[in-house]
Amino acid sequence: MKKLDFVEDNHIHLLCNGDEYFPRLEAAIDGAHVEIHLETYIFEYDAVGRRIAEALMRAVQRGVSVYLLLDGFGSQNLSQQIIHNLLNSGIKVLIFRPEFIFSMPRRHRLRRMHRKLTVIDAQTAFIGGINIIDDRHNPEHLLPRFDYAIVIQGPLLATIHKAAKHLWMIVAWAHLKKRWTNRTDIKPSDKPSGNQKAALVIRDNWRHRHDIEHAYLDAINQAKSEIIIANAYFLPGRKFSHALKNAARRGVRVELLLQGRIEYFLQHHATQALYENLSKAGVIIYEYNRSYLHAKVAVIDQYWATVGSSNIDPFSLLLAREANVIIEDHRFAHQLRASLKTAIAQESTPVTAASKHIYSWHSYILNWFSFYIVRIMQGLLGYE
Repeated sequence: MKKLDFVEDNHIHLLCNGDEYFPRLEAAIDGAHVEIHLETYIFEYDAVGRRIAEALMRAVQRGVSVYLLLDGFGSQNLSQQIIHNLLNSGIKVLIFRPEFIFSMPRRHRLRRMHRKLTVIDAQTAFIGGINIIDDRHNPEHLLPRFDYAIVIQGPLLATIHKAAKHLWMIVAWAHLKKRWTNRTDIKPSDKPSGNQKAALVIRDNWRHRHDIEHAYLDAINQAKSEIIIANAYFLPGRKFSHALKNAARRGVRVELLLQGRIEYFLQHHATQALYENLSKAGVIIYEYNRSYLHAKVAVIDQYWATVGSSNIDPFSLLLAREANVIIEDHRFAHQLRASLKTAIAQESTPVTAASKHIYSWHSYILNWFSFYIVRIMQGLLGYE
């Protein structure tokens, strides 16, 4: 595995759900002086989307350069009129792999930009799993999706800022927008902002295809006492599954917090097909059911932690562009662990042999049918 480039002296703050995330993001945008890079998979023009869009427009009026990168599939509901209005305001908007009505069903269409990353003046960054969407208003009247993001200040901003500029440049060139490449002369501060060590880990389809997966596997294989993973869309390959089972067999307490509500039918039931095998190895599984789970986080041995956009499934680990931050810090890990433990104790249901919605005969057949369909699809993609 490629060695992670950890950077010392950062200040990293954990944010849980949109109620904590969006006010901080909007305030940071309103405080920008030079440039803003914002990348998101989904940009929904609802109450939250309008707030963020208006904040970006205010920034442009102050003379700030604003670069907004949206995924062509995740943000396909954003109308051309709204995009036109954003462009007219002075915001530079690019669409990563636009979707067209007559697009052919080919593998490259699955290579999405799934990152949720914002960089303000190369001094502050937001990274996590939260899209620009108002989860408070949903047809089922549920609580907002359970999700996380982090705010980062410190020397790691040099790496994050470089990654944001690099992806923007690639997409700008692909759209024949060379003049839109970011030429802002701004240098990230290298001054200490805290005492936390962290590394940015990205996934792309060239040099960093397996970096996030390998970072997980390395930490799991070295775990001594405890692994807690909360992941919305969990469908690991054989290597990942074996690593979790091996950890449990050597005495590590392995807890998985997974999706308890059906969002994507086939994937949901395919994931449940894995429960019996994992449970027999000693892995403890909980289903989050207070609302929809959207988190992509983990804590290992109360020291190693990750927050980001990457699920543990073929889409994230094999096809999409993702961004996670790995933090090695007892205080941060303790905070994230406490939040996850509360969610497990108060908002989740343990999976046991008596869980009829999983182990009844008809559920068993449905789960394994779904699993084999998904495995065939994984095989076609080369995911092991």
